[in-house]
Amino acid sequence: MKARLHAIAQQFIDRWYWIQQVVVTALAAAISWQVGDLALKNGGVVAAIVATLTVRSSLHKSTREGLGQVVGSSVGAGAALIALHFFGLGIITVALTVLISLTAARVLHLGEVAAINVPVTALIVIGPGLSQTNAANRLISTLIGAAIAIVASIFAHPKTPAGRSIDRISSLTDRCAMLNSQMAEGVADHYSQERAGRWLARTRLLAEEIPSIRNQALEARVFAKWLPVVRSENAERLYLRGVALEHIIIQTRAISRALFDIRLSGGVSEQINQEIAHLLSTLSFALSVSAEDFRFDPYSGSKEPITSEIRLSAESSASLIMSESSELAQGQLARLMTVVSSAVIIADSLDQISPAIANVPTPEGPASAHVLAKSPIDQAKVWQQRLYQLLPERIQRYLEK
Repeated sequence: MKARLHAIAQQFIDRWYWIQQVVVTALAAAISWQVGDLALKNGGVVAAIVATLTVRSSLHKSTREGLGQVVGSSVGAGAALIALHFFGLGIITVALTVLISLTAARVLHLGEVAAINVPVTALIVIGPGLSQTNAANRLISTLIGAAIAIVASIFAHPKTPAGRSIDRISSLTDRCAMLNSQMAEGVADHYSQERAGRWLARTRLLAEEIPSIRNQALEARVFAKWLPVVRSENAERLYLRGVALEHIIIQTRAISRALFDIRLSGGVSEQINQEIAHLLSTLSFALSVSAEDFRFDPYSGSKEPITSEIRLSAESSASLIMSESSELAQGQLARLMTVVSSAVIIADSLDQISPAIANVPTPEGPASAHVLAKSPIDQAKVWQQRLYQLLPERIQRYLEK
């Protein structure tokens, strides 16, 4: 009986992340319903819908989507009222409302999330019992639901954004270490083309995790500015470590691709294989130690002796490759040097001394993920220029004086 109860409890423990999200979302919807009804007559329904759609495990995402709901509600309400004024409630109004809403979202350069919310909110606005008062009430209800969802998202995850960033970065660093270890064993054991293909496929899957790393590190940085649970300088360190991990993943993919092409072109000598295997094994060890150190002390730098071993092994590999360069085809030589140079870049990334990490700004995600994909200031300049071109030439010349 005790074992059975333990097994049942373990099911909940294993799913605690999901359970907490569900409970927080349900509470946010219930609170939004109550607050909406207290603030406005029948205002709870729209507030609860918006809260349910907006609550996410990420404060950054919830804030972004909450703002998208507000912008979308304003545009959608206006589109619905215009369509209803001219055509009344019917099939034409519904079609025109969606058309106007999507067009407005495009003109305003709303992000993907907000653009979807525009027609949805517009259709809610043109529901039964529409009037100027009802439209305003539904807009206010949307604001209430979005605000409560943003607050609730703080509690939708067992850890802070900084804690989630640390877990994510250390986990993916461990996966890179394991993959480098497997590639080292394979190279030392005369790997096959099929095996190299599996390595390449796994590194491609790792590369697909890069946007999630960036978003999580960005959220930690934004969270530190709003709610200083984590100091801003520590959040910046986490963000730079996330950028460094992006470089590590990309270079690991470059290594797997080079190994795939080396095998495809017939392979290299046993001595070079053993040297490359040693280099990959050194990489794996350094990444494992780095992940463990980062997990327990995320705000300190890498330990120099770890990356020094990588550089020494890379130098030894490069010397051996160049000594046998006369016997290697140019393509094979280039691929082998790709493996060596990628290992050095990984060492630089672990140390975070590369100018490519510290001096080059990293995009904060695609424009489609932003509330406004284009700056309002830039949009205003474009429209100002277009209006200026519509003026008669005489007036344009006068304004240019």
